[in-house]
Amino acid sequence: MGHGASRLRRLVREVAKFGAVGGAGVLVNLLVFNLVRHVTDLQVVRASVIATVVAIVFNYVGFRYFTYRDRDKSRRTREMTLFLLFSAVGLVIENGVLYAATYGFDWNTPVQNNIFKFVGIGIATLFRFWSYRTWVFRALPDRTTAPDSGSTVERERNKQRVP
Repeated sequence: MGHGASRLRRLVREVAKFGAVGGAGVLVNLLVFNLVRHVTDLQVVRASVIATVVAIVFNYVGFRYFTYRDRDKSRRTREMTLFLLFSAVGLVIENGVLYAATYGFDWNTPVQNNIFKFVGIGIATLFRFWSYRTWVFRALPDRTTAPDSGSTVERERNKQRVP
């Protein structure tokens, strides 16, 4: 099996783990959304933003310690800052869809709220997957394709040995 097949297997594993954490995050998001809507009189988008924030915290823990546990952990402040930045963009995408449906089209029944909350989550998830894997949870250098060539001193010694 070639390098391409192993990269594909890693990507499939990553998507599966991302999907497991993300799926659980969607459930948390929808449960909190409906709970807040049921026990408070907050407007639909405000309730949704609260649910999204709870899901963002849940997802960070799942992504950091499950999906991307093997990724670079050396710059946690940068990681957290970027995660929150891209999560905020996802929050705007997700809740923008719900806002447009609720206030732009007057689709404001509980079923419609849940449908457009779910649609917004789906669209935002595509953005989050790309941004988290590209910018937040950076892959460590692939040791199979870039073998360690030693220290600078060793490289210089090896250059001198070549006639």
